[in-house]
Amino acid sequence: MPGPLVRRGERVTLRTAEREDRPFLQRACANPRLRHAVGNPVMDREGFAESREDDDADRFVVCLDDEAGPGAPDDDPRRVGGASVTDTSYKRPELGYWLVPEVHGDGHGGELLSLLVEYAFRQYDAPAVGAAAYDFNDASRGVLESVGFEEEGRRRKFMFVDGEHRDLCQYGLLREEWRDRS
Repeated sequence: MPGPLVRRGERVTLRTAEREDRPFLQRACANPRLRHAVGNPVMDREGFAESREDDDADRFVVCLDDEAGPGAPDDDPRRVGGASVTDTSYKRPELGYWLVPEVHGDGHGGELLSLLVEYAFRQYDAPAVGAAAYDFNDASRGVLESVGFEEEGRRRKFMFVDGEHRDLCQYGLLREEWRDRS
């Protein structure tokens, strides 16, 4: 079961990622439809767990909590994705996020990213947050731009993803830009 609720949107919530969430997170990250879009390597459960234990990231499970209905206990929300805030101790926070393919196109991405931005700006005294998406990931790039991120640069042929060297597009959002949108 995902951990405590950290931020709630209209349909999406961020909950702390717990040890019990690792099988869901590892399986989702191994799914080719997700893995290629975000450039993740395939990892077994042990490797996945080890990769998450030695960093200072804030890690979340993205859930749909509205399925139970108002007033119903939310002890078993539906897991639909993952999110993280990394690099918080030495530079601007970097946001990462993904949703399982079954909910792609349902409008959850913008709400998820907005919750993550709001969390980062409330939690960390940083003038900006960053995020990245591969050049071919039009959906993720569109979500970033719809929330107010601007493309700041491109790392050409950054990583070998799904048989090709791909560019990584880097995005940024200033705190005052976020405040002006709210």
